[in-house]
Amino acid sequence: MLTYILALCLNLCLALAASRTSAPSGALVVSKAPSKGQYSKIQDAVNALSTSSTTAQSIFIEAGTYSEQVYIAPRKAALTVYGYSTNTDDYNQNVVTITQKLSLNSVATDDLTATLRAWSTNFKLYNVNLANTYGNGGQALALSASASNQGYYACKFLGFQDTILAQTGTQLFAKSYIEGATDFIFGQHGLAWFTHCDIRVLAANLGFIVASGRASNEAGYYVLDHCSIAAKSGATVPKGAYYLGRPWGDYARVAVQSTTMTNVINADGWHIWNTGDENTDHVTFGEYGNTGDGAAGTRKFETKLSKAIAITDVLGSGYASAAYIDKAYL
Repeated sequence: MLTYILALCLNLCLALAASRTSAPSGALVVSKAPSKGQYSKIQDAVNALSTSSTTAQSIFIEAGTYSEQVYIAPRKAALTVYGYSTNTDDYNQNVVTITQKLSLNSVATDDLTATLRAWSTNFKLYNVNLANTYGNGGQALALSASASNQGYYACKFLGFQDTILAQTGTQLFAKSYIEGATDFIFGQHGLAWFTHCDIRVLAANLGFIVASGRASNEAGYYVLDHCSIAAKSGATVPKGAYYLGRPWGDYARVAVQSTTMTNVINADGWHIWNTGDENTDHVTFGEYGNTGDGAAGTRKFETKLSKAIAITDVLGSGYASAAYIDKAYL
């Protein structure tokens, strides 16, 4: 009887899992196989879209690994990019990867190292892996999110240092995987909400997750909500090797709430920027309702939160009706 019930539950779960294995109506199609797509490169499809039209646009990417850097220029219309997926709710099922390995050692700015440079408002990305494989030795972004009203759903972000730059505007990262070692979620002016994300750290003796560069009493905020923090599968990470964040700017503001964390997180929780350049005078580093071995300890220069930060405090009171928000992932 138990076996029957388990099988029934499994079949029900599979039935409920949404898939996106064909292009939505009107979408441009990118494919490694010429017979399936209009374009073989993602950038070519992006370039084929109008930047002045106000009609919503979309791109569908067939399964494959695309070795290129993609730049999405500012445009008037909303843009959605979909990756082929048999289960749109699960990043583990992603079969579309965009990858390259530029670093700040070879270009002028962090933004120019990014695998995806998203400079357009009202942008959504589903079921795509973004990888920068440069590795240790310099800033090398998987994503540069440099516009407001952007949503990233069931995506994977792979890097080492500076994996995600959430630089400006409002951004939602939901049910995604984020990997790195040094300041791998960072930015200066962004209002970024990370919810139900799996944050995985790489083998290192000293590492930092969030680096907020907020330099004044502006709106910038980085919130990790209902996330999980642990070592990447197979990585050897010493106990206490990682800190939740450090202040890139003197008014750094980060909150971690309702998040599970293993003992890779140091008991101090937070770290100075650098000796002699501590940047701790005006920081707001807060935690609320966290669990796991890494949530224990006497935190340094931490603001005690009496309640969880509300999503409206970060994305705005009207976020739920915004076009870039997909409530199915919240």
